[in-house]
Amino acid sequence: MYKDFGDPHHHPSHTTATTLVQLASIECDVLNVDQYFAACECFHLNGISHPFWRDWPLAEPSEFLTPKSLHEWHRQFWDHDIHWCKHTLGATELDFQFSIIPCITPSQNFAHTPRQVAGTSGPSRQNGSSMTRECRVPNTRTVSGSIYLSCRQSSTSLQEFHDHKDAIIQNGHHHGEKTKQVLRHWHIPKLELMQSITPSIEQVGSILQWSADTTEHAHIEVIKDPASTTNNHSYDTQICQSLDHSEKC
Repeated sequence: MYKDFGDPHHHPSHTTATTLVQLASIECDVLNVDQYFAACECFHLNGISHPFWRDWPLAEPSEFLTPKSLHEWHRQFWDHDIHWCKHTLGATELDFQFSIIPCITPSQNFAHTPRQVAGTSGPSRQNGSSMTRECRVPNTRTVSGSIYLSCRQSSTSLQEFHDHKDAIIQNGHHHGEKTKQVLRHWHIPKLELMQSITPSIEQVGSILQWSADTTEHAHIEVIKDPASTTNNHSYDTQICQSLDHSEKC
């Protein structure tokens, strides 16, 4: 399925009915974490046995769980777009392009080069991706443009990217983060997630009005903090054991 992430189509949403039927079909013991997670992988489920919305009438998570602009859009820019720009223009030229963009208050003005801002905050990442629309790399501008237009509709800009994205691969600008080799595919989950921007806006209005602070905090408490106590192997099992130990103490 992940091989289809880079295509220009919005794939069907994972509905409540489908998810609950799949969960009900898993017969192994939920307390056997490794076995249960393995069974969930067959359905591309995340291992949650009792979703909080399971008994909500007419609830559809694919509708009320809106896209997250930081992790789904602006991370797309910093993980992919900025690298396409760097390979297209060259690092020096990219730095120069950023340096001549006029300072606009209250946008972030980078004192350093784009290559040195990987650890910036969410607002800085947002401003950086918006600024890239001014760089002279046409195809990456369409992706940044769709992010910039996320308060309205981005389907046109996103479609323009898909229409011309092959030029990035043909010119050898799409590289693997670890291998540094030219990639010949578009297995990028964030490209698929961007297909949900327009439908979500049509269903719930402006996405920026919804806060993910609560779930972000929960992610820290039940994932990041317990993960810091592991030996970086078998995360799922060790995190669950850590949480179980914390509840008993």
